[in-house]
Amino acid sequence: MTNQPKRNTWNSFFLALSMFLASFHMHAFAQTANLQQDQSNEPVEIEADNGIEWVQEPGKQEGYYKAIGNAIAKQGDLNITSDELIAHYRTNADDKQDVHRIDAEGSVVVNQQDTNAYGDRGAFHMQQQVAVLVGQNLRLIDPRATITARDALEFWSQKNIAVARGDALLISEDKRMQAGVMTAFIGENATTGKNEVTRIDATSGVHISTPTEIVTGREGVYDLQKEIATLCGNVKISRGENQLNGECAEVNMKTGRSKLLGGNSRVKGLILNSN
Repeated sequence: MTNQPKRNTWNSFFLALSMFLASFHMHAFAQTANLQQDQSNEPVEIEADNGIEWVQEPGKQEGYYKAIGNAIAKQGDLNITSDELIAHYRTNADDKQDVHRIDAEGSVVVNQQDTNAYGDRGAFHMQQQVAVLVGQNLRLIDPRATITARDALEFWSQKNIAVARGDALLISEDKRMQAGVMTAFIGENATTGKNEVTRIDATSGVHISTPTEIVTGREGVYDLQKEIATLCGNVKISRGENQLNGECAEVNMKTGRSKLLGGNSRVKGLILNSN
């Protein structure tokens, strides 16, 4: 009971500060604490339409900022938007705030230049500089391709890598490739100057569909600029009832034609007669 007046004072302070910040629609804070060398050293800023609450209990060395309503967190060219954002921080020895994680809830979009990742919920881990999204309709969209996933979508902002886990599907124009896990490497297109997916590493079972063939294998690499996919591991090329089997195959995604590649094992073909 003796702590109640102090708690009420703190609650009043937090409420007043939240209303002040919300009324000006201003940035909530700038991160100026020491960061790891592999992190961006630019400040983190948040803003929201319906208010920002600052919570740090007396005597604690950690707290959070909670932004509600079209909330946005920015660091350099990375933007995270959602219905609600919570930025967790720790106070260091210099009495500065180290933001170590940003949680996002509801209609989450992670944007960096020409790439957008979507999910229902997510968390951005500052030290690793990775956003992990979960929920329904997970997808990564850039100028060249769309990648969807069932279980999780990771976006590594400094490494320019995205990882789609669980029934990952790549759609690029009229081309489709499916796999258990896909790792997308993002780089600049020398012609357009836009950042886009340049290569896909696919594992845990790969399935490629062309207008004339179905090609499956254990793992594969797809060069989106050359439009060539290479699959290895118990590869099967099926065209109607005819089938070719081998260790590796090359699929020209532009022409839809496939060929088995020579290796340490012999290739086999099963061709059915029409009689």
